[in-house]
Amino acid sequence: MRLIQQARKILRPAGKTAQAIIRWKRFSFSEAPPIFGNSKPKSGSHLLLQILNGFTQIMPYQYVDAEPVRTIEKNGRRKTNEEILRDLQNLPKGVIGWGYVDATKENASFLTEAGRANFFMYRDPRDMLVSQVFFATDMHEEHGMHKYYKSLPDFGARLNIAITGIDQNGLKMVSVKQRYESVFQWLEQKNVMCLRFEDLINNRDATLNAMLNQVEKTGYKIPTPREKALSTLVDAIQPKKSHTFRSGKTGGWREYFTDEHRKLFNDVTGDLIIRLGYEKNNDWLDTKRSKQ
Repeated sequence: MRLIQQARKILRPAGKTAQAIIRWKRFSFSEAPPIFGNSKPKSGSHLLLQILNGFTQIMPYQYVDAEPVRTIEKNGRRKTNEEILRDLQNLPKGVIGWGYVDATKENASFLTEAGRANFFMYRDPRDMLVSQVFFATDMHEEHGMHKYYKSLPDFGARLNIAITGIDQNGLKMVSVKQRYESVFQWLEQKNVMCLRFEDLINNRDATLNAMLNQVEKTGYKIPTPREKALSTLVDAIQPKKSHTFRSGKTGGWREYFTDEHRKLFNDVTGDLIIRLGYEKNNDWLDTKRSKQ
């Protein structure tokens, strides 16, 4: 199985490039601007990936890189800033990159250079937490939190840990507040279009059009007529084809957050939800009010 996976990894770029050559009737793919799609984990990265794949149908790119640029490797090791920057710099020309990277000085400086298009996706932290708990518990046995979550009595107990984080017996996960510090760092960056997962679900066409505009802000004119380009991107979005798909809903956290979870979340995060624009005040802490 490992040999098959390695063979696919080697052959995929060549196959995708051959398809692009036939589709676009060219051998050079340096005309369109470099694109990087970035996301917080469990915040719709595979939805963003599907859109990026749609880009290859409306602009001359070879393909979307199969492997994301990660801050933390699958084995749990945190990469150095130098390693992450090198991964970003090594993305081939004409290939769309994506990943989960923080707004370090090095990353931001490279990605926001003139002539590049960048997207960063984030999600309501409450929905992100629910998604993360389900994913780590039921869908990904190699996740660093899988065994510990399984040792807890129920979903509510797991959600408590997801909110507060944990640092004991060699197991470490930061709190939800700490996780979202990098969101604000990306929000402050120029030449980065920050996307809310909820907007791609609830205001899809306007958000996709804004993404196309972001590409053209580099000075590049997308060769596909806008109406056809938008239709192509819409068709590319098929959440159920993602192996991590669970519900694709927004606001689903209300089904899982008890009054105790709401209070704990607020104690840990303070005004995080308000700063992100997901709530105008703290009425959401009152179960009855939040249902109105």
